[in-house]
Amino acid sequence: MTVPRQPASERTPNAIGKVAAVVSALTDERTTSGIARRTGLPSSTVHRILQDLVAVGWAREDGNRGYLLGARLLALAGRATDQASLVRVAHPTLQELSDRTGHAVHFAVRTGDEAVYVDKIEGNRAYQMRSRVGLAIPLHCTAIGKALLAALPEVEARAVLTRAGMPPRTTHTITSADEMLGHLELVRDRGYSFDDEENELSTRCIGAAVRDHSGTAIGGVSLSMLAFELEPDRVRPLASLVVRTAARITSDLGGS
Repeated sequence: MTVPRQPASERTPNAIGKVAAVVSALTDERTTSGIARRTGLPSSTVHRILQDLVAVGWAREDGNRGYLLGARLLALAGRATDQASLVRVAHPTLQELSDRTGHAVHFAVRTGDEAVYVDKIEGNRAYQMRSRVGLAIPLHCTAIGKALLAALPEVEARAVLTRAGMPPRTTHTITSADEMLGHLELVRDRGYSFDDEENELSTRCIGAAVRDHSGTAIGGVSLSMLAFELEPDRVRPLASLVVRTAARITSDLGGS
């Protein structure tokens, strides 16, 4: 007689599952009791796991009878989000977006007050975008850049714009910090950014931010094409695909 397998959500977590649950809860909770409530595990079990995590450097005591993520675990997360690893994780999803739309797809990561392309997939059009991997791009006039700025608190976004400056790249470039901050509210509301020939004439791009395990916007995805190919009725359907692509990469990086 075959016994039906219990759904994963209903099974009692094994040792690894318990450790994973405690580590996950430790990103938001600091106390043994709080982690126990979050995970549904007995406080004694949580305390033992926390002590084991401290012993291997995956957690540390905060000096106030609480716990924080440890240096060794944070270092592992940091190595997982270096540029080479990011590209390996993101590339298949970026390729799907390009295959589905036929347009060029870019992936860039933020480095200080600019972003740098770390991956590019050409579309199936007869032309090629002039962009290239390794090219630094400004934040104030690119789809990826504006998606990154929109993910920042307003005071931090203003500071970035002040430090980097907002030189006009075309006649469409937004060059006022106040105007840009108002524009970023629109980006947040609709969930995607739009470069309307602001960085390069005759080119339009749709972008969305990618976040890491800590929720920080570390980069972004953009879909690029010649301006005449992006009529108003195409923006929203394509933007939905870009947003989903960025969300999938975020999920693959352990973010949400």
